[in-house]
Amino acid sequence: MKGRFNSRRWLKSAVVAIATVLVFLGSWLAVPDSAAAYPFWAQENYETPREATGRIVCANCHLASMPTKVEGPQAVLPDSVFKLTVEVPYDLDTQQVLGDGSKGGLNVGAVVVLPEGFQIAPPDRISEELKEEVGNTYFLPYSDDQQNIVLVGPLPGEQYQEIVFPVLSPDPGSDRAVNFGKYQIHVGGNRGRGQVYPTGQASNNTEYKSPAAGTIAAIAAKDAGGYLVSVQAEDGTDTQVDIPAGPELLVSEGDVVEAGMALTSNPNVGGFGQVDTEIVLQSPNRIKGLVAFIVAVMITQIMLVLKKKQVEKVQAAEMSF
Repeated sequence: MKGRFNSRRWLKSAVVAIATVLVFLGSWLAVPDSAAAYPFWAQENYETPREATGRIVCANCHLASMPTKVEGPQAVLPDSVFKLTVEVPYDLDTQQVLGDGSKGGLNVGAVVVLPEGFQIAPPDRISEELKEEVGNTYFLPYSDDQQNIVLVGPLPGEQYQEIVFPVLSPDPGSDRAVNFGKYQIHVGGNRGRGQVYPTGQASNNTEYKSPAAGTIAAIAAKDAGGYLVSVQAEDGTDTQVDIPAGPELLVSEGDVVEAGMALTSNPNVGGFGQVDTEIVLQSPNRIKGLVAFIVAVMITQIMLVLKKKQVEKVQAAEMSF
């Protein structure tokens, strides 16, 4: 009896454990990890987001070009917090093709390459006013050893036409690797899905073209959406183009196509843009010296004017005699 009781208890514990695992897996699948979305993909494929040519790597997947703007101070003092605003404008009435072929709103994202030593300010250094402007934006460093490169997104584009970055400037007095002077800031802003995945595979948010010249021999609709288009060349060889759900088909069976001719429309309404700006890490001693110089010049000018007036009075007195 005792052995039978232990077996039942063990069986009951095993059932509970299996149920717990299933619930965990179910919740994990129901709420997928958002870190798989852009611009995080760049972290998995590039050591740094800025290539030697100066181009930010997001442009490798987001092929369309759209403007991005950045606003910030011309100069900042060491160990101070300042606001850097990145604008990612687009027409809010537009909708993009989603992964399943349906239409939905655009998301936005940004990458900011700050100078060495600059980083996102800790919460205790940000003023209440600036915290309101930042909102719930989550800033992710590109890597553990690249805290000066910051990623944001994806965020709903309707709410984040402007993304505010609270930046903390370094102090050359405590960090010898940093010097006073002029620095470059590189900014990239994206809206909408990419046309190419980092693996090199085309997404459903792009235009599909004929890989060869020939005739459209057959068009088969797929159950999951999209089409399988067969292009027959003059020598009889068949080339199939797998078109996912999303792009609108522009050809029909029997149409003659050229190599590189568009088989579908281009559904992309987003794009990527990058912009560079400059900022000066200003020395307080230089400002004090400049102020002292200006004050000295002003005092000298005043003294010269007073001296001139005194001389004029003396000359006037001498002439009166």
